[in-house]
Formats: sequence, structure tokens, C-alpha cells
Amino acid sequence: MGTVNACVKRGFITVESIIAILSGLLLAITLFSHGNFHEDEEIEKILPGLQVMYATSIITILLVTTGLYGVCKRKKFMLIFYIVGMTLSCMALSVVDIQGVAVRGELIEDIKHHYSSVIPFSNASKEDIEGVNELQTELQCCGLFQGYQDWGYNISESCLCVEDAVHPCVAAPRNSSLFETTKTDGPIMIYKEPCISYLAEHALFALDVLLGIILGTILLWVSSVVLCVVILCQMNRKQDTPVVVYSPEAKAGNYAVLLDEAALT
Repeated sequence: MGTVNACVKRGFITVESIIAILSGLLLAITLFSHGNFHEDEEIEKILPGLQVMYATSIITILLVTTGLYGVCKRKKFMLIFYIVGMTLSCMALSVVDIQGVAVRGELIEDIKHHYSSVIPFSNASKEDIEGVNELQTELQCCGLFQGYQDWGYNISESCLCVEDAVHPCVAAPRNSSLFETTKTDGPIMIYKEPCISYLAEHALFALDVLLGIILGTILLWVSSVVLCVVILCQMNRKQDTPVVVYSPEAKAGNYAVLLDEAALT
């Protein structure tokens, strides 16, 4: 069994340590998220995602443990198991990443279709109105598709512009309900833009960040597989041993006397 280059071995151990730390963080985040949404009514919707996160983190930790043990104890079969397992995992993540890129163009349409059922607000449920108000406050927008006109006469107070608003504002119509609750002779400023465009922008940004993280994970895993293959090749390489050649001259008694016999007496 050949010797493994020290630099390659240290590089593999370093990469494996990084993967183990990231997998541990993913498992901790998954446990925290599961405990946080355990009593939530929408736990059934996010449960498949949590199961995928559990499987990814646990399988990765097991594979990393196998790879590190195989390198430290010079176990070839464990290194082969690690290479196969990590290769399959990289292929699975690649499929997920490709699917994410494919559905990127459909994301905006899905968002529009989801919120189209909320319009008109007069027929929306209390939960939907509360969700829209939170969205307007967070994104500094008003309405969903046509701005404040989506609210009709009863414009929500969450449409009111704040002093340090980063999005454009316009004067609210004089015949809106805002002038009934606020006694003022001046204009009441509300957000001009609808929320659907800002919501789509944030959703695309979040998707791009997720796809970037998946791509970085794939590259990290591929590098660990390449290092493991190099180590396995070095272990399979035959170690050079010096050839022993017999010479008839190398026999007992064929030596020269270094000192005279007179010097020894």
C-alpha cells in the first residue's frame, strides 16, 4: 500500500471539517425551525422541506465520518463508500439546483395567482387582510396590483408613508376613509407602488441566494470527492522497494587487513 501525500491528506481533512460544521449548523437550524413551527397550523406545508433538511444534514454527517475514518485508518472500502455516497449526493443537489433555475421564471406567476384570490379586499378574510397589512408595512407599498385603488374607499392605515420611506408616496384621495380618522387640512401621503412587484423581487432574490448556496455546497462536496479519489489512488500505488542482488564477492573472508600484524602485538 502506497503512502499518502501529507498535503493532500490535510486538505481532505480540512474540507471534511468544513462540511461537518456546515452540516451540523443545518441540523441545528432544522431542529430549531421544527420546534418553532411545531404548533403552527401550517406545519404540514413546511414538513416536507424539514424532512429534506433532516436527511441532507444527517446523511452528510455520516458520510463525512466515514471519509475521515477511512483516511485516518487507511481503509479503502470506506473511502470507496464515501466517494459513491458523496457523488450521489452531488447529483441529487444538482437536480434540485437545476429545478430551481427552471421554476425561477414561473415564480412571479405563482405569486400573482396566489394573491389574486385576495382581491377584492372587501371579500377577503380577516387573516388575508392582516397578511396584506403586514406585507404593506414591511415592503412599504399599498395594495397588490393597482396600488391604493385595490382598497377602494377603505384605504388601510398600513399604506401611510413613514418619514424615512424609501419608496415613492402620493397624496391619498380626499374621498377615502383616511380623512375620516385623521383630521387634517393638508394631504395624507400613502405609498404609490403596489406590493406585488416588490414581493416578486424579494422572492427572486431569496431564490437566487438559495440556489447560490446549493451551488457552493456542490462545489465543496465535489472538491472533497476529488481529494478522496487522489488519496485512494495514492494508497493503491505500489511502493517502490530496492532490488536485492546477490554478488559472489560479498562473502565472508574477502576483506583486507587494515593494520599490520606487528602493530597488533
